[in-house]
Amino acid sequence: MEAFLVSTGLVAIAEIGDKTQLLAILLAARFRKPLPILLGIFVATIANHALAASIGSVAGSFFDGPWMKWVLGLAFIAFAGWALIPDTFEDKDAPRERAGASIFWTTVVAFFFVEMGDKTQVATVALGARFHEVAIVAAGTTFGMMLANTPAVFLGDVAATKLPLKAIRIAAAASFAAIGLWILIWG
Repeated sequence: MEAFLVSTGLVAIAEIGDKTQLLAILLAARFRKPLPILLGIFVATIANHALAASIGSVAGSFFDGPWMKWVLGLAFIAFAGWALIPDTFEDKDAPRERAGASIFWTTVVAFFFVEMGDKTQVATVALGARFHEVAIVAAGTTFGMMLANTPAVFLGDVAATKLPLKAIRIAAAASFAAIGLWILIWG
Protein backbone atom coordinates (compact mmCIF):
# COMPACT_ATOMS: atom_id res chain seq x y z
CA MET A 1 0.00 0.00 0.00
CA GLU A 2 2.93 2.31 0.72
CA ALA A 3 4.19 2.03 -2.87
CA PHE A 4 0.77 3.00 -4.24
CA LEU A 5 0.23 5.93 -1.86
CA VAL A 6 3.73 7.37 -2.27
CA SER A 7 3.55 6.98 -6.06
CA THR A 8 0.12 8.60 -6.23
CA GLY A 9 0.99 11.51 -3.97
CA LEU A 10 4.32 12.37 -5.53
CA VAL A 11 3.06 12.29 -9.10
CA ALA A 12 -0.19 14.12 -8.34
CA ILE A 13 1.74 17.00 -6.79
CA ALA A 14 4.58 16.96 -9.33
CA GLU A 15 2.14 16.97 -12.25
CA ILE A 16 0.60 20.34 -11.30
CA GLY A 17 1.97 22.84 -13.80
CA ASP A 18 3.97 20.12 -15.58
CA LYS A 19 4.25 20.13 -19.38
CA THR A 20 1.92 17.12 -19.67
CA GLN A 21 -0.70 18.96 -17.64
CA LEU A 22 -0.25 21.95 -19.91
CA LEU A 23 -0.74 19.56 -22.86
CA ALA A 24 -3.97 18.30 -21.24
CA ILE A 25 -5.22 21.89 -20.96
CA LEU A 26 -4.33 22.61 -24.60
CA LEU A 27 -6.04 19.43 -25.81
CA ALA A 28 -9.15 20.30 -23.81
CA ALA A 29 -9.22 23.84 -25.17
CA ARG A 30 -8.63 22.70 -28.74
CA PHE A 31 -10.96 19.69 -28.95
CA ARG A 32 -13.53 20.37 -26.19
CA LYS A 33 -14.22 16.65 -25.75
CA PRO A 34 -13.13 15.69 -22.21
CA LEU A 35 -13.93 11.95 -22.24
CA PRO A 36 -11.69 10.87 -25.15
CA ILE A 37 -8.94 13.16 -23.84
CA LEU A 38 -9.12 11.64 -20.34
CA LEU A 39 -9.18 8.09 -21.75
CA GLY A 40 -6.20 8.94 -23.96
CA ILE A 41 -4.28 10.36 -20.99
CA PHE A 42 -5.07 7.21 -18.98
CA VAL A 43 -3.95 4.78 -21.71
CA ALA A 44 -0.79 6.74 -22.51
CA THR A 45 0.15 7.12 -18.85
CA ILE A 46 -0.43 3.50 -17.87
CA ALA A 47 1.68 2.34 -20.85
CA ASN A 48 4.43 4.88 -20.25
CA HIS A 49 4.57 4.42 -16.49
CA ALA A 50 4.38 0.61 -16.63
CA LEU A 51 7.42 0.72 -18.88
CA ALA A 52 9.17 3.24 -16.61
CA ALA A 53 8.41 1.29 -13.41
CA SER A 54 9.61 -1.92 -15.10
CA ILE A 55 12.88 -0.29 -16.10
CA GLY A 56 13.29 1.06 -12.58
CA SER A 57 12.55 -2.29 -10.97
CA VAL A 58 15.00 -4.14 -13.20
CA ALA A 59 17.67 -1.49 -12.71
CA GLY A 60 17.06 -1.52 -8.95
CA SER A 61 17.48 -5.30 -8.83
CA PHE A 62 20.47 -5.34 -11.14
CA PHE A 63 22.29 -2.54 -9.36
CA ASP A 64 21.32 -3.65 -5.88
CA GLY A 65 23.72 -2.79 -3.11
CA PRO A 66 24.32 -0.28 -0.34
CA TRP A 67 25.26 2.46 -2.82
CA MET A 68 21.84 2.14 -4.51
CA LYS A 69 20.19 4.02 -1.63
CA TRP A 70 22.58 6.90 -2.35
CA VAL A 71 21.67 6.91 -6.04
CA LEU A 72 17.93 6.87 -5.29
CA GLY A 73 18.12 9.35 -2.42
CA LEU A 74 20.17 11.83 -4.42
CA ALA A 75 17.91 11.29 -7.46
CA PHE A 76 14.85 12.31 -5.44
CA ILE A 77 16.70 15.34 -4.09
CA ALA A 78 17.55 16.24 -7.71
CA PHE A 79 13.84 15.86 -8.57
CA ALA A 80 13.16 18.39 -5.81
CA GLY A 81 15.30 20.94 -7.62
CA TRP A 82 13.75 20.00 -10.97
CA ALA A 83 10.25 20.45 -9.55
CA LEU A 84 11.04 24.10 -8.80
CA ILE A 85 11.61 24.84 -12.48
CA PRO A 86 8.36 25.81 -14.23
CA ASP A 87 7.54 23.88 -17.40
CA THR A 88 6.45 25.61 -20.57
CA PHE A 89 4.44 24.28 -23.43
CA GLU A 90 3.86 26.40 -26.47
CA ASP A 91 0.67 26.28 -28.50
CA LYS A 92 2.77 25.56 -31.59
CA ASP A 93 3.89 22.33 -29.87
CA ALA A 94 0.32 21.15 -29.33
CA PRO A 95 -0.83 18.27 -31.48
CA ARG A 96 -3.46 18.82 -34.10
CA GLU A 97 -6.10 16.24 -34.83
CA ARG A 98 -5.36 14.75 -38.25
CA ALA A 99 -8.03 13.72 -40.72
CA GLY A 100 -9.00 10.17 -39.83
CA ALA A 101 -7.31 10.29 -36.41
CA SER A 102 -9.49 10.41 -33.35
CA ILE A 103 -9.12 12.75 -30.42
CA PHE A 104 -8.42 9.67 -28.29
CA TRP A 105 -5.49 8.48 -30.44
CA THR A 106 -4.17 12.02 -30.86
CA THR A 107 -4.11 12.30 -27.06
CA VAL A 108 -2.54 8.85 -26.53
CA VAL A 109 0.32 9.48 -28.94
CA ALA A 110 0.95 13.08 -27.86
CA PHE A 111 0.78 12.31 -24.14
CA PHE A 112 2.95 9.19 -24.38
CA PHE A 113 5.75 11.04 -26.17
CA VAL A 114 5.54 14.28 -24.19
CA GLU A 115 5.82 12.20 -20.99
CA MET A 116 9.14 10.70 -22.19
CA GLY A 117 11.92 12.09 -20.02
CA ASP A 118 9.44 14.16 -18.01
CA LYS A 119 10.02 14.45 -14.27
CA THR A 120 6.98 12.29 -13.50
CA GLN A 121 8.31 9.53 -15.77
CA VAL A 122 11.81 9.74 -14.28
CA ALA A 123 10.24 9.70 -10.80
CA THR A 124 8.32 6.57 -11.82
CA VAL A 125 11.61 4.89 -12.77
CA ALA A 126 13.02 5.78 -9.35
CA LEU A 127 9.86 4.60 -7.57
CA GLY A 128 10.07 1.30 -9.47
CA ALA A 129 13.69 0.94 -8.34
CA ARG A 130 12.74 1.79 -4.77
CA PHE A 131 9.67 -0.42 -4.37
CA HIS A 132 10.17 -3.21 -6.99
CA GLU A 133 6.37 -3.40 -7.39
CA VAL A 134 5.82 -2.51 -11.04
CA ALA A 135 2.04 -2.87 -11.19
CA ILE A 136 1.45 -1.01 -7.93
CA VAL A 137 3.87 1.82 -8.77
CA ALA A 138 2.42 2.17 -12.30
CA ALA A 139 -1.14 2.15 -10.89
CA GLY A 140 -0.20 4.76 -8.27
CA THR A 141 1.59 7.09 -10.67
CA THR A 142 -1.21 6.76 -13.22
CA PHE A 143 -3.79 7.53 -10.54
CA GLY A 144 -1.73 10.56 -9.52
CA MET A 145 -1.61 11.73 -13.15
CA MET A 146 -5.38 11.34 -13.44
CA LEU A 147 -5.96 13.21 -10.16
CA ALA A 148 -3.97 16.15 -11.49
CA ASN A 149 -5.14 16.09 -15.11
CA THR A 150 -8.87 15.42 -14.76
CA PRO A 151 -9.60 18.87 -13.29
CA ALA A 152 -7.24 20.41 -15.86
CA VAL A 153 -9.21 18.86 -18.70
CA PHE A 154 -12.54 20.02 -17.30
CA LEU A 155 -11.42 23.44 -16.11
CA GLY A 156 -8.85 24.15 -18.83
CA ASP A 157 -7.54 27.68 -18.75
CA VAL A 158 -9.16 28.41 -15.39
CA ALA A 159 -6.97 25.74 -13.76
CA ALA A 160 -3.86 27.11 -15.46
CA THR A 161 -4.45 30.69 -14.34
CA LYS A 162 -6.05 30.31 -10.89
CA LEU A 163 -3.95 27.61 -9.21
CA PRO A 164 -1.00 28.82 -7.11
CA LEU A 165 1.57 27.03 -9.28
CA LYS A 166 4.60 28.39 -7.42
CA ALA A 167 3.29 27.08 -4.09
CA ILE A 168 2.44 23.74 -5.69
CA ARG A 169 5.96 23.48 -7.19
CA ILE A 170 7.41 24.18 -3.73
CA ALA A 171 5.20 21.48 -2.20
CA ALA A 172 6.27 19.03 -4.91
CA ALA A 173 9.94 19.90 -4.32
CA ALA A 174 9.50 19.43 -0.57
CA SER A 175 7.85 16.03 -1.16
CA PHE A 176 10.65 14.85 -3.43
CA ALA A 177 13.31 16.13 -1.00
CA ALA A 178 11.58 14.40 1.94
CA ILE A 179 11.50 11.07 0.07
CA GLY A 180 15.17 11.52 -0.89
CA LEU A 181 16.19 12.21 2.70
CA TRP A 182 14.04 9.35 3.96
CA ILE A 183 15.82 6.95 1.57
CA LEU A 184 19.25 8.27 2.55
CA ILE A 185 18.58 8.09 6.29
CA TRP A 186 16.30 5.07 6.73
CA GLY A 187 16.35 3.37 3.31
